Amino acid sequence: MTNKYGKLFEHLKVGKLTLKNRIAMAPLGMVAMSDPCGGFTQDAQEYYIERAKGGTGLIITGVTNVNYNEFVPLAMPCASYKPLMFAKSCAPMNERIHAYDAKIFLQLTAGFGRVIIPKLMENGIAPSKQENRWDPSIMHRAMTVAEIEELVASFVASAVVAKESKFDGVEIHAVHEGYLLDQFAISLYNKRTDEYGGDLLGRLKITTDIVKGIKAACGEDFPVSLRYSLKSYVKEIRKGALPGEAFVEKGKDIEEGIEAAKILVNAGYDLLNVDAGTYDSWYWNHPPMYFEKGMYRKFGKILKENVNVPIILAGRMDDPEMACEALGTSCDIVAYGRPLLADPYLPEKIRTEKLEDIRPCLSCQQGCLDRLAHGLPISCAVNPACGREKSLAIIPAVDKKNVLIIGGGLSGMETARVCAMRGHQVTLLEKGDQLGGNIIVGSVPDFKKDDRALLKWYKVQLGKLPVDIKLNFKADKKMIEKSNADVVIFATGSKPIRLDLGNKNNIFTADEILKDIEKAGDDIVFVGGGLVGCETALWLRQQGKNVTIVEAKPQILGGGEDMCFANYDMLKDLLVFNEVNVYCNSSIKMIMDDAVSIETQNGGKEIKADTVIVAVGYSSQKGLFDTMTDTNKIIYNVGDSRNVHNIMYAIWDANQIAREL
Repeated sequence: MTNKYGKLFEHLKVGKLTLKNRIAMAPLGMVAMSDPCGGFTQDAQEYYIERAKGGTGLIITGVTNVNYNEFVPLAMPCASYKPLMFAKSCAPMNERIHAYDAKIFLQLTAGFGRVIIPKLMENGIAPSKQENRWDPSIMHRAMTVAEIEELVASFVASAVVAKESKFDGVEIHAVHEGYLLDQFAISLYNKRTDEYGGDLLGRLKITTDIVKGIKAACGEDFPVSLRYSLKSYVKEIRKGALPGEAFVEKGKDIEEGIEAAKILVNAGYDLLNVDAGTYDSWYWNHPPMYFEKGMYRKFGKILKENVNVPIILAGRMDDPEMACEALGTSCDIVAYGRPLLADPYLPEKIRTEKLEDIRPCLSCQQGCLDRLAHGLPISCAVNPACGREKSLAIIPAVDKKNVLIIGGGLSGMETARVCAMRGHQVTLLEKGDQLGGNIIVGSVPDFKKDDRALLKWYKVQLGKLPVDIKLNFKADKKMIEKSNADVVIFATGSKPIRLDLGNKNNIFTADEILKDIEKAGDDIVFVGGGLVGCETALWLRQQGKNVTIVEAKPQILGGGEDMCFANYDMLKDLLVFNEVNVYCNSSIKMIMDDAVSIETQNGGKEIKADTVIVAVGYSSQKGLFDTMTDTNKIIYNVGDSRNVHNIMYAIWDANQIAREL
């Protein structure tokens, strides 16, 4: 039988190296994944081996250091720190990866330069004197020529160690995302007048010297890939440009990007791993759910037409039909980053056409990028075992129990799934007519379609497991006590908080509008600028409504404190771009029939409004659990009914309870 997605599973030659398919694991950060000798921790090794086992043809590791000129030592692995010990941890890992006929490249980084997070910085360097991306009060000094030459030598030495550690190649990180090498390449950041500045050839000299040095030391047949951003999308320092926005490019534009790519390929790079953006337009490199799928395809197509090396392309390419269409026109290899965190067996599920079993990535970045930003090891919101494959593995229970789960939202479904996989007898009660809880309405906006996919995935998985699901069933204490359950898990969720704003029929919660947009008028005022309020406001504005957000705090979205910065920054910019009015440090004074009176920092203001939407958070629904404190049954409270948080913790908490029950 011909595989519908057979193009993804054709072999590809890179020099003398043969890849078994056209699927790569995109590089993702290795913060806190270094052992004391600079090698890979056991968790890091199992993390990569699991992706090889799942069918990935080429694994590209997350960034590893070539030296410690600017970093806190051992914040991430370093091949040159203790080379023999590095090889001791990595060579056995690579042997296991090769057993699955997968190949693996070690990604080597020059570091962050001006974009380093201050708490990771030991030595503030950059191509030229410049302020820090995150804290303008920190000034980075220009690197000396001796330091640049030392950095190039460190790349070469690290590549030699990588080859001796049985890596199949290396990837240089990066003329990409505004990291140090990209800062050298872009005139906005590089003001040097010596051989490492000036024209494009000078600004690329450090990167071309690196590949020439590696080829001389490791041989022409040792593949060297380059992580490469074709276009910067920078309006100015710290200000990115949105898709479709008219602006003047201050970073690297496409024409210069093409010229640079030709120079880099001529210098010896064997592959280009392509995207767009810099730290000043960070959401381009780490696309949230607000981006369309496959948003880098046009950049890959441009490079395919201008250079003659294989192009690797990521960027929300999780639709296998889209991936197949891109092969040959926009790329030669499709890279999956976050989708392989969510489901390490994604390639095999595509190959065997079991798409309904692929656990979807939400592009929420809570378990991956946001954790890295806080100095924590990478994981995944929908896959708690990511990065902890052995310690969080689901294993059969020795003592099988009757488990009763009250509530069919995410926490209830995850609890039921894991308990059933472990062999427990599971009954799931849901008072509504369908599973899903708050994710049902939360996934209504078009940009939340992956949330809908996650709900569908849970329903499919539960349908394949021996879980007794009872819908339209409201549990009570008497029924629970009479049941034969050994363990009762309450996953009763949360509901929107309502405010006493008067008895008017034009006041709704965000959930009520998401369920029925016909209730919304044309002029809408939101009370509350958290994530639900801002996303619903954006969605309604995209439907042509006039929308205003009134937020009591100094910033919307809590200043991004509980979000990945890329998601926060893009949503904030989208609200401005779509002309959603935002008033912070403001409060509602009075709601009238056709207007809302608010108090702002600059005094009172009246806003035309025929609809008021309240989005000030959710309250735990744990009343039933609280009645059970005197029961002799084992009880747990999970998800929002224990503590209102986010999708990640709804799943993670449930997984923790179920996995060790």
